[in-house]
Amino acid sequence: MKTKALILSLIFCSLTIFSQEKIKTGFGFGAIPAVSFDSDLGFQYGAIVNLFHYGDGTRYPKYDHSLYLEWSRYTKGTGINRIMYDSEKLIPNIRTTVDVTYFTDQMLSFYGFNGYQSVYDETQSRLFNSMERNMFRAKVDVQGNFGMSKFGWVGGYSFYHFDMDTVNIGKLGLDAESGGSLYQRYVKHGIIGEDEANGGYINYLKIGLKYDSRDQQAFASKGIWTEAVIQSALGFINPFPHTKFALIHRQYFPIIENDMVFAYRLTYQATVGKSKVPYYAQPLLITSFLTAAENQGLGGKRSLRGVMRNRVIGNDIAFGNFEFRYKFFKFSLFNQNFYLGTNVFFDSGVILRPIIIEGFDSMTQEVKDELMLTDYKSGKFHNSAGIGLKIGWNENFIISVDHGRSLNKADGVAGTYVNLNYMF
Repeated sequence: MKTKALILSLIFCSLTIFSQEKIKTGFGFGAIPAVSFDSDLGFQYGAIVNLFHYGDGTRYPKYDHSLYLEWSRYTKGTGINRIMYDSEKLIPNIRTTVDVTYFTDQMLSFYGFNGYQSVYDETQSRLFNSMERNMFRAKVDVQGNFGMSKFGWVGGYSFYHFDMDTVNIGKLGLDAESGGSLYQRYVKHGIIGEDEANGGYINYLKIGLKYDSRDQQAFASKGIWTEAVIQSALGFINPFPHTKFALIHRQYFPIIENDMVFAYRLTYQATVGKSKVPYYAQPLLITSFLTAAENQGLGGKRSLRGVMRNRVIGNDIAFGNFEFRYKFFKFSLFNQNFYLGTNVFFDSGVILRPIIIEGFDSMTQEVKDELMLTDYKSGKFHNSAGIGLKIGWNENFIISVDHGRSLNKADGVAGTYVNLNYMF
């Protein structure tokens, strides 16, 4: 009898907790110290603040305005300084997103081109597969719907400035790499040209179409979100004119309404024509809305979790992410809504068209060994799988922990990532 009473009491308490979710109006916020961990970047420290305005609450959990501020540093040398504003109310019926970010990367991962064509040797020092990159980005994205339909348009402008160099070993107190780093060897043999070796600037114009039937943005429990986007660096305002095309399809299937979802994302991104894309722009992944400070490189927390950051770089790529998401506990505290959730995932990516390595066929085996190159083989997938934990705060501020393991040691062993938001 006591056992039954205890069970009934627990059920009653659980129902009470779950019924306490409050509709937010006016201002809301999420603020945390930027204390996190990323296997590729190290431990993070700093501060993150996300301010929301929900209006009269009729759109909750959607917000009217969002302002995101971040200042953080990682122990492996990366710094993020970011301001992002997002609103569907600034211009009526048009979503406007403005992002200004400055990244510093004292030891950016560089594993060469074309995935498995570039051999990864785990016995090499981290310095061998590193370079320095400082990147400034300013972007404005706008999108809207055609009338009251779910179909819409996407447009935007982005400016990038890249400052690329070898790692400053004097500043970091490191010994020089015998024979040079992989980046230095690529420059030495002309795989990375002198005119692009130290970086440059890019002006991108973006236009596309979309279909978006999601019920909400932060934790979509049903619907489709598909985009077809062309992003072009036009010749009259760019030293390396080129165009990229991306087709991104995301779909969400409810299993338990508002609590358990199966979600997947399929992405195809290609270089249009045979124009040369500077090596520092190849890792950029096209998207109409950034869910994190960066969206770059196949490998790492935003594409292939558990695969090394920037491991898979090619002219044309495709990748997929598949995961089950489950909110297993909801509660209210200090007039704020919270939930705990988990996700189980599988990620996979492949190069469809490699970057042409000039002179590869005439290279001696000695030079190929120096450059860590082997013959390119098409259809080789880079796979990983793992599990995550999510902490949701008023639905839109989500602390995310993912642990992924590579399924091929040539892509590394594993990665653990503590950051914000679901990956898609």
